[in-house]
Amino acid sequence: MAAASNDLLQEDGAVKSPAVPARSALLPPLNLPFLSPHFCQPVSSHEHKLNFRKSKEVCLNYIQDAVLQKQWERAAEFLTSYIESLEKDYSNEYMGPSEIIWRIGTEILCHHSHSSMKELNSFMEQMKILGIKRYLKVCLEHVFHLLCNGFIDEAYQNLSLAESWRFGEQTVIQDKEMKLIQAYRGLLDYYKWSKQKKILLEHGEDGLEDLSVEQEMHSCFRKAAVNLKEIIKIPGVWDQFVKCYVDLLEFYGDHNEARQVLHDYAYNSKFPSNPNAHVYLYQFLKRQGESKKSLISALKNLHDTVPSHELMIDFNLMLQKSKKKKNRQLGLEVIFAALDYAGWKENVKAWSCLAKQLKQIVMSEKHLDWLKQEWSPRKDWWPAFHFSRYLGKRNWQENQSLSYEKALVAGILLGKDDKYFKYISHQGCKARMKRFRILKKFVHKHNPVYMRISGL
Repeated sequence: MAAASNDLLQEDGAVKSPAVPARSALLPPLNLPFLSPHFCQPVSSHEHKLNFRKSKEVCLNYIQDAVLQKQWERAAEFLTSYIESLEKDYSNEYMGPSEIIWRIGTEILCHHSHSSMKELNSFMEQMKILGIKRYLKVCLEHVFHLLCNGFIDEAYQNLSLAESWRFGEQTVIQDKEMKLIQAYRGLLDYYKWSKQKKILLEHGEDGLEDLSVEQEMHSCFRKAAVNLKEIIKIPGVWDQFVKCYVDLLEFYGDHNEARQVLHDYAYNSKFPSNPNAHVYLYQFLKRQGESKKSLISALKNLHDTVPSHELMIDFNLMLQKSKKKKNRQLGLEVIFAALDYAGWKENVKAWSCLAKQLKQIVMSEKHLDWLKQEWSPRKDWWPAFHFSRYLGKRNWQENQSLSYEKALVAGILLGKDDKYFKYISHQGCKARMKRFRILKKFVHKHNPVYMRISGL
C-alpha cells in the first residue's frame, strides 16, 4: 500500500483537502499523532496515552468516512498514516496490528484502482505473520480472494500450508478455523476429482492413460471425502460441502451413505433450519426412484419452511395425482400459498394448476369446503393483488395464456361480474378466440359456486 502523499499533509499535520465532501467537513481536523512533537518523547505518560488514543480514533473516523464514500485512494492514505502512527508510538505498551488494519486494508486493496493481486498477497502475508491470534482467519480470507480471482492452485497451496501450521496453544484456540481450512481443501480436492472425472468420461477407455486418470481420481476422492465428511458433522449450514460429498458417494455407488447424510442434514435437530437440505434430499430421492410417499414427505417439509419455493408446482402436481383426499386438499393449499407471493404473480404454470383444480371442484361440486377454507383469508386482498383491471390490461397485452388461466380463477372466486374476468373474457371474445367464449359460458353457468364460497 502506497505511503501517504506529501501534498496530503501540511507541516502541522492537518489534512490539506480543498474539496472535502460535506460529511467529512463534520469531522474534526485530522492531527496525525506521529507528526506531533510531544510524541517523540520516550515516555509513557497518562496524557500521552490519552492523546494517542484520541488521535487514533479521529484517524479511524477519517478512514471510515472515506470507505463509506468509496474514496479508496484517500482511505489508503489515511490507513497508511494510521499504521505508521502505531509503529512510531514510543509508549511501553505494545500495540500490534489490530483486526481493523487487516479488515480495512483488505477492503481497500480489493477496490483500489491501482491495487493488484501481488499487493494483496503481500499484505495478507504480513497480516499472517503479525496476527498470530487470527492467523487461520487471515489464511481463509486470503484463499477466498485467490479463488475469486481464479488462482486455484495457489489457493490449494495456501490451504495446505495453513493446515500444517502449529503455534502452541493458538493451534487449539483456532480449532474451528482449522476445520474450515481442511473443509475448503476438501472442496478443492473435489474440484480436482470432478476435472479428472470429466476427462475419464470424455475419453473413455484409453489403456494406461485411462488408468492414470482413474488413479488420480481415486486419490482426490479419498482426500476430499475425509475432509468433507468431517465438516458436515458439525451443526451448521454446509450446502456446498454436502452436495460435493453426496456427489462423490453417488459416483462410487454408496447410495445408503448418501441417503443417510442427506437425511441427517435435513432432519437433525442440532442443525439450523435449512430449506436447501430438503431440496437436496428430494432431488436425491427422485434420482433414486424412491416412492411417491418419500417424495411427498420431503416436499412437505420444504413447503412448511418456504411455501414460495419453485418446487411447489411439482409438489402440487404430485398431490393432485394422489388418491388420498388429504393429499389433494394439501395440493390446493400449496398452490394457493405459492400464489400469495409476488414472485409467482405471472407464473402461468401455477395459475394453470390452480385453475385446473378449481374447475374440477366446481364441476363435481365436491370439496367446496376446501375452496372456501382457502379463499376466506384471501378474499379481502387477492382481488387488488391479482385481479385489478390494470393487471387485466397488462396481462392481456403481455401473455394471453396467463390472462386466460387467471380469468378462469377470478371468475370462479369472484363471480361473473369481476372486473378482471369481464375485461379478459371481453377481449378474448372480441378477438374471436373460442376458448374465451367457452370460458365465459363456464363461469356464467357456475356462478352460484361463487355465491356459496363467498357466503352470500
